[in-house]
Amino acid sequence: MDQESSPHEAMFLVLGYLPVYELLLMSQVCRSLRDALNNDVLPWLNILVQRPLSSRLSDHTLINITSKANGGLKTLSLINCIHITNHALQTLVRQNPHITKLHIPGCSSITPEGVVAAVTTLCHGSNCLRTLRINGIYNLNREHLRTLASCLNNNLQLEQQPPLFYHERHRERERIIDLEACPKCYEAREVYDCPKRECECRACSFCIPRCENCGGCIASEQVEEAACSDILCLNCWLHERPKCSFCNKPYCRQHTSWWPNSSDSTFVCRVCQENSSGYTYMDDFM
Repeated sequence: MDQESSPHEAMFLVLGYLPVYELLLMSQVCRSLRDALNNDVLPWLNILVQRPLSSRLSDHTLINITSKANGGLKTLSLINCIHITNHALQTLVRQNPHITKLHIPGCSSITPEGVVAAVTTLCHGSNCLRTLRINGIYNLNREHLRTLASCLNNNLQLEQQPPLFYHERHRERERIIDLEACPKCYEAREVYDCPKRECECRACSFCIPRCENCGGCIASEQVEEAACSDILCLNCWLHERPKCSFCNKPYCRQHTSWWPNSSDSTFVCRVCQENSSGYTYMDDFM
């Protein structure tokens, strides 16, 4: 776009809904958008950092970006930002005490102590931290979860959290905190409920294997492997179509992007395609 031309007014309306990476790109399009982003706090009140920016984001850069909110940050969502440390997190919560959503899954450089300190700060006084996502933070234990729960419980009822089903784990859900102590192994993990009406089992995926399609618990003698190496219950495996013409395995519904595009009922899965293109004894005669 010409630096002197003015973008359509609708462009300014969407700025508040864009992730950080897109906001940074938009600031380079023209002078009008750059000025709008520099002079308006609205696009910076809900920070979302994901791929491809997450693996490159540093503490210094994040602090500079969030400073554009002028202390009014509401949502801080850092997805797999592996270089963000306790220092940046503590700086942000001190500068933005009214954060209501703190999502830092996969931020492996942040410690459990850093999470506890941040949540304690945000839950102090009248502020209400509504959702906390910390799956992927290393070395979390039951004591950390108890401390976090005591902070969150000042304003929210953890006992009223909706059930979490394994096959719906990637969907956005209205849960206060994503982790809890597994009833079986007592580790701090995502604990899944069973969608079967007659079953009340609850445990992490390490303790109870669950079907990728229906989320139900699977007995050891009924575990079936999908072409994507995930597991299915026998019933879902039998009814899932199509199946690979070589290994007779279907893809699970979590990998619908791998399904064949054509209406042809026959296809060859990725694993069989790779195996068929590998070394064979005929290579010695080529």
